[in-house]
Amino acid sequence: MKKLVILGAGSGGTAMANKMRKDLDDDWLITIIDKDNVHYYQPGFLFVPFDINKPKEIRRSRREFIKPGINFVISELTGVDWDRQEITTATEGVFKYDILIMSTGCDVRPEETEGLAEGWNNDIYGFYRYHDCQVLGGALKNFSGGKLVVNIAEMPIKCPVAPLEFAFLADWYFHERGIRDKVDIEFVTPLAGAFTKPEATRVLTEACADKNIRITPNFSLGSVDSEKKVIVAYDGTEIDYDMLVSIPPTFGSQVMLDSGVSDPMGYIPVDKHTLQPQGYDNVWALGDGTNVPTSKAGAVAHFQGDVLHENIMAYITGGEQLARSDGHAV
Repeated sequence: MKKLVILGAGSGGTAMANKMRKDLDDDWLITIIDKDNVHYYQPGFLFVPFDINKPKEIRRSRREFIKPGINFVISELTGVDWDRQEITTATEGVFKYDILIMSTGCDVRPEETEGLAEGWNNDIYGFYRYHDCQVLGGALKNFSGGKLVVNIAEMPIKCPVAPLEFAFLADWYFHERGIRDKVDIEFVTPLAGAFTKPEATRVLTEACADKNIRITPNFSLGSVDSEKKVIVAYDGTEIDYDMLVSIPPTFGSQVMLDSGVSDPMGYIPVDKHTLQPQGYDNVWALGDGTNVPTSKAGAVAHFQGDVLHENIMAYITGGEQLARSDGHAV
């Protein structure tokens, strides 16, 4: 029996498992591996702090999205060996493969910035994790006024527009509470402007001005002093805060680092059009865990999945692999 192994049962990995099960016959065993059976609707993390979404509304079982005929293995990944064509897990042993698809995502790491982790969930908060967004919600409810700083530590991040969305939602939220005049909102970014594209930057800059949200561009975060409540750029510039909403450095999967198949930030290097690592014609990657210069968002993984599906089927049948990813997400 031939074996297709998929790493990661998030949006990208689950979509690929379902696509491939539909088109592959029973000669193929499809196995998808993830550390748990909990699927989070990650865009909902942004809305939980404002009580727009409830935590229970954005948490589901992974199994309910995985079609019958797919072997779902729950275990931590401990090793990826492209040369031996095998995957090792913490509790379920070793999995050999004929084809490998990796969709292992990325996550924030507050500990990568000096001083950031020390103040985490104590005047410093985040919304990119399930627990963190709930803690932030409690902090917002108790915030009676002062300076709210929304800071992107560095790029890349998941959903690049989400931090600005948070600032806009905070403006709305404090208006609803009747204390907007007591809250100073500052958006601090390493980018040259509000966003990555000129026209979007123009529109979003105007929106921030209309909402009295100050934008501080070109701020490269070096450290955080949670006792003094200041963030410090590498050039020495300091910005004070009463509450800091942080988007910390974002890294790919640790197991990719440990296995020596990633760049120094844990992202898997692949051809940005074929989504394959150089020299491995039976390995593909998609989603947030690659080094492809696109937004890290579910919409990108969706369209990357179409490319993978077409090319993997061509690989299996001996046809020419013609599909190419161009990075679009709409």
